[in-house]
Amino acid sequence: MKTPPYSTFPTLSNEKILLRSIRSADMNDLLEISYYDAVKATTVETAIEMQDKIDQDYINGNSIHWGIADKITNQILGTCGYYQGFENEGGELGCVLLSHSKGKGYMTQALSLASDFGIKEMGLKRIWAITDRDNHPAVKLLERLNFKKISNPKLQDHEVEFELMSVNLMKASV
Repeated sequence: MKTPPYSTFPTLSNEKILLRSIRSADMNDLLEISYYDAVKATTVETAIEMQDKIDQDYINGNSIHWGIADKITNQILGTCGYYQGFENEGGELGCVLLSHSKGKGYMTQALSLASDFGIKEMGLKRIWAITDRDNHPAVKLLERLNFKKISNPKLQDHEVEFELMSVNLMKASV
């Protein structure tokens, strides 16, 4: 497996979006969606402190956190990445969009890029995501990206886990 950190932070793109490193200039825009360990930032200063912790997690090899940006304007739209380490050749994929960016297909594209990177570049065998079972847009997003709902007795009653296995992708492409 080729896990973080990398000699150059990976930037991913398609025709509509970029997955890039988060910059200090992004922090005002990201305040609305800045969290670390399930705690929400309430000030830009707190958001910067949280981003510093996320950056340290990357340096320690436990995560990779991208800003999702419009490819033309470079305006930040949200974030996505792998969190919680990379044990057993797997990674937990998480994501969040700014409210004005929802419903425009950005997250479908972002998670597709991140999943491809995880499997093809990092060598992950399993990618998973956990969401609230009542978060219907997230459930539909994961299903659209071929994640399969699985049973996980360790989750709270309101949570549901989805996984994407690289072996299943290999079979689908043959």
